[in-house]
Amino acid sequence: MELFLKGERCFTDKCAIKRRNYAPGQHGQARVKVSPYGIQLREKQKVRRIYGILEEQFRGYFEKADRMKGVTGENLLFLLERRLDNTVYRLGFATSRTQARMLVRQGHFTVNGKRVDIPSFQVKLGNVVALREKSRSITVITEALEAVVRRGIPQWLELDKDGFSGKVKALITREDITTPIQEQLIVELYSK
Repeated sequence: MELFLKGERCFTDKCAIKRRNYAPGQHGQARVKVSPYGIQLREKQKVRRIYGILEEQFRGYFEKADRMKGVTGENLLFLLERRLDNTVYRLGFATSRTQARMLVRQGHFTVNGKRVDIPSFQVKLGNVVALREKSRSITVITEALEAVVRRGIPQWLELDKDGFSGKVKALITREDITTPIQEQLIVELYSK
């Protein structure tokens, strides 16, 4: 499955999934029957890989989502989407979540005027994520902002391209998350 982990390359014909959609090696094209547990585990690993989170962190997010009111699976996705590195990626300041994490870690962004260098920082409704004045000339960021037109910006965010800032204008809904994730499988896996 294409997870768009390679940034812009996933939108071109050079994407590995488009060229060869099977595992490498002699037995890569063999059919393998996967158990229900294997399907659930694969889904959890896929989500962890998409958001670039370690197992212990992911379990912490799940436990927090389980304590929240509402549907546990959707709460988990909302927590993951509200991470600062993901918000920076969604706003178009980076071409991949890995690059966004690196930029946040290096302290290029502020939240409501305060410098934040923690990728797992949870943005809230009304928060303004802005690029610092010193960082506005970085070519990686300017190139990513030019390419944001192809990917698009979710409805829960608002981008001010000229001001190098974005605002969380609404709460996230399940329809806003376009990544093909079956969160119910993750809930079933952790509920065992």
